[in-house]
Amino acid sequence: MKKLVTISREYGSGGRIIGKILADKLGVPLYDKEIIDMAVEQSGLSRNIIETAELRAKSGFSYSLASAMSFGEGLSVDRTPINEKLFITQYNVINQIAETGEGVIVGRCADYVLKDVPGVTNVFIYAETEDRIKRAVQVYGIDPAKAPNVVQTYDKARANYYNYHTCQKWGEYSNYNLSINSSYISEEEAANLIASYIETRTY
Repeated sequence: MKKLVTISREYGSGGRIIGKILADKLGVPLYDKEIIDMAVEQSGLSRNIIETAELRAKSGFSYSLASAMSFGEGLSVDRTPINEKLFITQYNVINQIAETGEGVIVGRCADYVLKDVPGVTNVFIYAETEDRIKRAVQVYGIDPAKAPNVVQTYDKARANYYNYHTCQKWGEYSNYNLSINSSYISEEEAANLIASYIETRTY
């Protein structure tokens, strides 16, 4: 059984929480904010740039334009566009994690980065829109009046970021081993389901 899992998730679906529970069950590290720490150290980019990378992709056209052009504020010291430098850095960090052979990696196109690594389990967590809005308000502390727009904005940004860098479609079932609608199952039960899948799947 290979305990290396990637979790992609819709905003407000509880994917990060499920990932933490799963990591505890498997006895492996969780890589979420930890990837940011490693990327800051390796790239020299500011934490703010790395933390807001996906959100900057909320406009697919402007993100693609900034990634393609090599001038202005979007240029790193080695003249590589910031968006590209950041993706390459996180790509390398995720591969370093994979070399350890275990861990739960949340987001950051990890399913694509590790697509050629044997035995990785790729999971997509989604939920009904009303449940995601509810979690955004109750768990993330988002203003109820702004929550619907926040959910939509984050999903659009994640999709644009993923689609641009991977040339695949974010949320497409064929990119994952397992997809779970968290509206109809608790976070604990979702983690148990993933753990059971990892244990029983063929390799």
